[in-house]
Amino acid sequence: MLYPLSYEGWGQPVTLLSLRRLPGPTMAAMPGTKVLVVDDDPVILKLLRVNFEMEGYVVVSASDGQQALDMARAEHPDVVLLDVMMPVMDGLDVSRALRADEATRELPIVLVSAKAQASDLERGMDAGADDYITKPFDPLELLDRVGQVLHRVRNRP
Repeated sequence: MLYPLSYEGWGQPVTLLSLRRLPGPTMAAMPGTKVLVVDDDPVILKLLRVNFEMEGYVVVSASDGQQALDMARAEHPDVVLLDVMMPVMDGLDVSRALRADEATRELPIVLVSAKAQASDLERGMDAGADDYITKPFDPLELLDRVGQVLHRVRNRP
């Protein structure tokens, strides 16, 4: 399969492609696995959509925190990939709101952020995230990490 490598070149079509995968086992999507991708940057949102769809995920998207909450409640995704710095409501607040709601309490959340300090990661995990990935990210690693989160959640005792 071909995968866009990065989201560099803001406003430009993503054209760099790769045939490589990360070493080690990968966690492919089960048929019908739905991911909610949330980012206020349309280029990143498109990159995420393309990569997840190529792996067989059903993708729904939102561009701000309030839309993310609404979509999570309406669409019942299997996992949420959530940017931290967004308008209306940031990703940490969205994560807390999802954890506080009985209907979305168990929903796996993967935060994605340019904030890469240990204290940022700690705040993300304290807000209820199952994983925290820093930007810039390798789309293939991101796919694998989301797959690993889904695998852990599906295999909870």
